[in-house]
Amino acid sequence: MILVARLLTEFLSVAVLLGLLVYGLNAYVMVALHWWTRRGAPVSPPPDPAGWPPVTVQLPLYNERYVARRLLDAAGALDYPRDRLEIQVLDDSTDDTPAIVAQAVSRLRARGIAVVHVRRADRTGFKAGALGAGLASAAGEFVAIFDADFVPPREFLRRTIPYFADPRVAVVQTRWGHLNRDFSFLTTAQSLGIDGHFGVEQAARCRGRLLLNFNGTAGVWRRAAIEHAGGWACDTLTEDLDLSYRAQLRGWRILYLPDLVCPAELPVVISGFKSQQRRWAKGSIQTARKLLPAVLRSPLSPWVKYQALVHLTYYLIHPLMLALVVLSVPALDLGQRASPAGPVPGSILLTLASLGPAVLLVYGQTVLQERGWRRALRLPSLLVIGVGVAWSTSLAVLSGLWDRDVTFVRTPKFGIGPGGGRWRGSRYVTGRPRGGLVEVALGAYCGWTAWGLATDGQYGLLPFMVLYAAGFLTVGALTILHAMPPRWGHLARLALLVGALALGGTGAARAAAEAPADGPPGLPGGPGPTSPRDTPTP
Repeated sequence: MILVARLLTEFLSVAVLLGLLVYGLNAYVMVALHWWTRRGAPVSPPPDPAGWPPVTVQLPLYNERYVARRLLDAAGALDYPRDRLEIQVLDDSTDDTPAIVAQAVSRLRARGIAVVHVRRADRTGFKAGALGAGLASAAGEFVAIFDADFVPPREFLRRTIPYFADPRVAVVQTRWGHLNRDFSFLTTAQSLGIDGHFGVEQAARCRGRLLLNFNGTAGVWRRAAIEHAGGWACDTLTEDLDLSYRAQLRGWRILYLPDLVCPAELPVVISGFKSQQRRWAKGSIQTARKLLPAVLRSPLSPWVKYQALVHLTYYLIHPLMLALVVLSVPALDLGQRASPAGPVPGSILLTLASLGPAVLLVYGQTVLQERGWRRALRLPSLLVIGVGVAWSTSLAVLSGLWDRDVTFVRTPKFGIGPGGGRWRGSRYVTGRPRGGLVEVALGAYCGWTAWGLATDGQYGLLPFMVLYAAGFLTVGALTILHAMPPRWGHLARLALLVGALALGGTGAARAAAEAPADGPPGLPGGPGPTSPRDTPTP
């Protein structure tokens, strides 16, 4: 019986390590592809068109009282011929956001800007449904889309529309920037991850002629491409990824502009970040289920198909990490050394898999800015947060494999910009303290496993177990801390700091120490202490 259990554990562990290796090695591929194709990138933008085409700017909103005014002010400031520009506010809100929007719309109309405030009787299809409903009455030949947390720069349309001179281009996607990168430990971690995706992966996929995606915002669609690809669909949680792949399978191209930055507000509450990750993870798997058969049957090359497979299923890395954690103690109990695959091979495989994303992230910082290595020194924050959300994201991945539910859970925004801001006391703060107990338990489990490895003299996997312990403790601590009422904030932060230090979770300790003791948020619809005009380009 013990032999059977040992063989089963070994088989599962090897399978998990190989799965992690597939995704880890692909990070090296993206870095190499980016470096290899960097000289082939266009050095100058195309000339302006002889006549600027009509453009519709769509602003999908749902309960965005703290950022709606900021978004509309930025959209109204876009530099584009007034007679060629239409702004659609697709407002499905159920709180006081419509009143805030109505005031902003009146001001824009007084300046001669064509603005339509679209209200639906119900949220059928959520964001995809709103975009589709707006498209039906849109006047534009091209459609720019900005989510509520974005602040498009004034020159956005004049720098993107000329690229549609190529009749094959369906989408022009720009790079996401950050309004509140240094607000907290959590926002710093997120900014590094987003920079890696936009600084390396999107550019590599675009220049390497691989399938890539419109990221849901900060981009412009050719209306004809949307219609040719079948329009917006609401049968997945990632309508942007779904439409992107359908358009590319029909011969359209997606162009990515890394030098045009559209800054956005990063989630400052861990519950919002986790819900965002769950939505992206579940939606990606739903899209993979829907479109991978068509991708594999298409005339694309085997290399492009393989990269599409990795791209669409990347969130599987989270359940694989979780499985590795769960299997670590049985492996020890059965007398195996460091890994069922053997101490040296197992450690080498896991090291290669783990270092791949880290290399991509560090390389991304050096690509995006001079002396980017200084910001890359903050990489441990992302590693800790990335590991820590493995539990909630894994549940979303597994749900996406069989669940067809597409209820869209929005990510709350609070109007926090470069000058800071406040979020405690906002009606949009969600989450319950007990929501972090599972991560705390997993952190303790990983800490116990790390202690067992150290005691047994098995140091190959020890650093990874320490990282997992720090990650789960950090996310669990933030989940509990952010859900506490404001009056308990100081006491909760002190308790979490002491507990994290006692358990050796340095990431959790830093997160607890840095968590801001916020008061009430800013005025409804206001941009907080900064305005779009004050936003620097990252």
